[in-house]
Amino acid sequence: MNYLAHIYLSGDNNLITIGNFIADGIKGKQYKAYQKDIQTGILLHRYIDSFTDAHPTVRQSTKRLHKKYGHYSGVIVDILYDHFLAKNWKNYSNIPLDIYINEFYGSLEEHFDILPPRIQKMMPYLVTDNWLLSYASIEGIARVLEGMNRRTKHRSGMHEATKELEAFYSEFENEFTTFFDELISFSSEKLIELSL
Repeated sequence: MNYLAHIYLSGDNNLITIGNFIADGIKGKQYKAYQKDIQTGILLHRYIDSFTDAHPTVRQSTKRLHKKYGHYSGVIVDILYDHFLAKNWKNYSNIPLDIYINEFYGSLEEHFDILPPRIQKMMPYLVTDNWLLSYASIEGIARVLEGMNRRTKHRSGMHEATKELEAFYSEFENEFTTFFDELISFSSEKLIELSL
């Protein structure tokens, strides 16, 4: 899953949310250097990724992209699923998406000193270009995919994936909805386990 889903699945604790958000940059046992709630968020992130990568519905989505995008298919599906979460946000939260995201940005600013350097560098772009809110539109997803394609030095061709998104829109959306309900249950259980 991509940023928005990881944030959403963290629950109401700001530090768990930050841990989940920064987890990709924390390797191996480095997480132990952080306080308990951030550790919980990092570990939750890892469980979410393992559950997602092994899930048959997600594999169905990635299979549709694999011939053209190879091992980048999983990354693309993560981004597409964030689109469907943002688009259908009202089904998952009573807090409007723009307010939810602004509160998260505020929390990042409040805890700026504990963010890894890579996230500190990324933050101005994240906030100024409002990446998380932009996921709700296909144009926003196109910008995210263009940025990812640049980061792969144009090897991935990911900027083209909106064509598949538009061609198989209802299939991707149905797969997301089916999978995300299961992921919410899984994450809630893991969060309880990790918080004991």
